[in-house]
Amino acid sequence: MGSPGAGSSGGHECSFKILLIGDSGVGKSSLLVSFVAASHLDGDIAPTIGVDFKIKFLTVGGKKLKLTIWDTAGQERFRTITSSYYRGAQGIILVYDVTKRESFSNLADVWTKEIEANSTNKDCIKMLVGNKVDKDDERMVTEEEGLAFAEESGCLFLESSAKTRENVEKCFEELALKILEVPSLLEEGSSSVVKRNILKQKQESHAKNGSGCCQ
Repeated sequence: MGSPGAGSSGGHECSFKILLIGDSGVGKSSLLVSFVAASHLDGDIAPTIGVDFKIKFLTVGGKKLKLTIWDTAGQERFRTITSSYYRGAQGIILVYDVTKRESFSNLADVWTKEIEANSTNKDCIKMLVGNKVDKDDERMVTEEEGLAFAEESGCLFLESSAKTRENVEKCFEELALKILEVPSLLEEGSSSVVKRNILKQKQESHAKNGSGCCQ
């Protein structure tokens, strides 16, 4: 169903689950392949059937991360299959095609509702990505509209091109950085060694706070 991606494992401090959602044909698979392969795309990629995933190892904010990125089919008939993949995700990327107005309208009509119905993580970081900016002469959604919707929905925002790789790495890296800033998400994704350190820090903090109490 999936395959490991590029990058050397070499031990990682944190492992995060990322979900790509949005209408069929907006370029979710192309974004993922472009990011993992770190190369320009040659031709179109076939639509995802159900779900697929790839793994990418990278260093962000001084931490070695393992990202397991799930690519979900956008067609309605697959939604019952893909709904379970929202569970436990620390990050969700909502993708639309800047040349297709309907894919942008469906963010509010379909995809934010899917997150509300299926996401189990209240601290999950969301990012809105307007893809295919290499087709700027065909643009139907302005950058200002995308930014306004992102602010209204509490999402990070970027525009990208999977074809030229514009902002592709930045999408995933900025999302990962934001996840690292949320203590609950960091603890969820931390390796056992890091979790032990977090627990030790908590215990030391409690001990210091308790040492000043009157006997």
